[in-house]
Amino acid sequence: MAADAGGDAPFTDEQLDRAVEALSDPERFRAAEARVARVAPQLQHILGEALHAGGFFEQAESSQVHQAATSADEAERTALIRTLLAEEVRLGMLVGVAVGWELARELELPE
Repeated sequence: MAADAGGDAPFTDEQLDRAVEALSDPERFRAAEARVARVAPQLQHILGEALHAGGFFEQAESSQVHQAATSADEAERTALIRTLLAEEVRLGMLVGVAVGWELARELELPE
């Protein structure tokens, strides 16, 4: 059995699997996408703050960008850029999921 970070709402692996499966329904995803679009600017700000706080945009990322941009070998440059983009997407997705879970918890709190 898995539990959320706060430990107050345990979910079984099966429940999580069913929830993730439900997200594969295109109509359901479109509805979620529309809801998120309404608050996209605020969520983008939170994502940026989280990535900055986590140190992603510090020296290491800047160094990786410089290395990719100045590589003389085109194949290496392409691989470096793809890796950097994949890392950014992965981090953004992880932070996005964490923000989504916390947003859901906030919405479930009694007023």
